[in-house]
Amino acid sequence: MTDSSGFTRRHFLTVATAVTAGAGAVATAVPFVASFKPSARAQALGAPVERDVSKLEPGAMIKAEWRGRAIFILRRTDAMLARLDDVADELEDPNSEVSDQQPDYAANSHRSIYPEYLVVEGVCTHLGCAPTPRFEVAPADLGADWPGGFFCPCHGSKFDLAGRVFKGVPAPYNLKVPPHRYVNPTTILIGADSGSS
Repeated sequence: MTDSSGFTRRHFLTVATAVTAGAGAVATAVPFVASFKPSARAQALGAPVERDVSKLEPGAMIKAEWRGRAIFILRRTDAMLARLDDVADELEDPNSEVSDQQPDYAANSHRSIYPEYLVVEGVCTHLGCAPTPRFEVAPADLGADWPGGFFCPCHGSKFDLAGRVFKGVPAPYNLKVPPHRYVNPTTILIGADSGSS
């Protein structure tokens, strides 16, 4: 089979084989390359999380999840804020000098962008248990000197209302402040902190 153009059966088979091989290579490469993209679950675990705090009552707390960790958002009352300075002598790191425990914009006595709202990881810095909110003052089980804060029931670590660790407990560090910022005055974006708003 020849014609005047010089295109032979051999040329036809060579081109057909090359086209088929190319299509097979593309069909194989597409799922392989797509496997490099993180799964939807992985993206969700690392993606920033928004929380609306407009309905959060003073003295109340809500929880969020970011990167598989519990995040506590506490709206502190004026009385809660006033108690922060009262316990400074009892704290291991009252000035939050351990730099990796909070972003620079939270390195203050209230460990937050706005004093009213505390945003911390709900993970004890001792062995990773979940501290429980114990905001009441002087409950019978924690003693008359308890000013309110977070208590880890696993090994007894105590943190104040700014997530700062008390002296003499197993936890070595303050609760970690995750990166966050305010999208507007009542919406917090956890996981992204292009600076405080």
